[in-house]
Order: sequence, then C-alpha cells, then structure tokens
Amino acid sequence: MPPRILALGDVHGYTAALDAVVAAADVRAEDVLVALGDFVDRGPDSRGVIQRMIELGGRCRVAPILGNHDEMVLTLSTGSKAIFGEWLRFGGEATLASYDCGSPEEFPAEHLDFLRNCLAYYEIDTHFFVHASYIAELPLAEQPGEVLRWDSLRYRLPGAHSSGKTAIVGHTAQHTGDVLDLGYLKCIDTWIYGDGWLTLMDVRTGQIWQADKQGRPREETGEREPTEL
Repeated sequence: MPPRILALGDVHGYTAALDAVVAAADVRAEDVLVALGDFVDRGPDSRGVIQRMIELGGRCRVAPILGNHDEMVLTLSTGSKAIFGEWLRFGGEATLASYDCGSPEEFPAEHLDFLRNCLAYYEIDTHFFVHASYIAELPLAEQPGEVLRWDSLRYRLPGAHSSGKTAIVGHTAQHTGDVLDLGYLKCIDTWIYGDGWLTLMDVRTGQIWQADKQGRPREETGEREPTEL
C-alpha cells in the first residue's frame, strides 16, 4: 500500500488544533505530511507549532512549505526592520509573545532553520502543493515566489495547471470552514485563526479531519458545495 499523502492547512500558532488533527488521523511513520505553511502569527503559540513540526519530522516524513507569514519572519530574522510594523499588524505580536522576545532575530536557531528549510512547493505524481497560488501555464520550478506565497484566490483564481495535476493550496481562508473544492484545485485553509477549523486531508481518498482552536473535533466533515472564495 502506498504511503498516505496528508495535506495540512495553515496552522497560525494553534498547537491544540495541530495536535488534535494529527492524533485523529493517526499519523504514522510511512505517511508524508505536506504542511502548507503559515505556521506562525495570529494564534497564541507559534513557538509550540514550530516545535511540534520539528518533532513530527522524527515521526513521519514532513514536507513543510514556506508561507507568507513564515517568509516575513525569515526576513526579519536577518535584522531587517523594513516590514516590522506590517508584520506586527499581520499577527506578529502574538508570535513575539509566544517567544517572549522583541524580534525574530532572537528566535531559537533550530526554529529559524526549520523555516529556512521549508520548500517553495512539493509535488507527487497526481498532485502538487503550494502555499497560496500558481500561474497555470508555468512549470512549478518557474513560479514567482510572490505568487506561490502571497496571491489570493479571491483576486486571481488560476485555471487548471498545465501539468494536469490537482493543486492543493492554503492561504485564502475559507470562512465557511469547509474545503474549497474546484476539482482541479482544493483550498484547505479553513480559517483556524477566525471562527473556523484546522484541516488535515488525505489527498488520495479525500478524507478530512478538522479541529477548532481548543482541539475539539468537528463532528461532521466531508465534501460540500463551495459557497465562497
């Protein structure tokens, strides 16, 4: 039996939700966990989330993708102050509180190394995974970083990718709490930092596991007709 390919939506500092969906899916050594990024900001425990991701790397195969919030942390960790105020408005204050420090320069080296080693994208024979979006006509290796990490589906909805593979993306929060399923594209950012859920999905079977901020499972999951972007 081939390994499960499990896609994890934007975590945004909610450790209890991360623990809950990983436990519910019974993540095993042979599984591949593709985390779509935005591990930090907005939620109360960015430090705990990154530590969990590092620990999960010793339990299964983890393929972490760099999100736009993670990218901002890396930029600031070099000593740059150009986007510091913007980052704080995007949820950076909560991240600093979780590390009890004044700048990403002070974050543990192991945590910054985790972010530095995140991928721009990941792909298998049937699917590819990016944080935000893509340009349908371009090979994945040629995609601009701004598109991969910052483009919102609300402003530019891409068509099916030229590879024929199904896209699994995050970044554009689905305020319904449901996965956006367009067939050729599935968005699994289900608004954990708002009133939604954190989603983990088996991309081959479509099975999903969801939990709220406190780690409580969603009783009814499954595919629904998308109602919004």
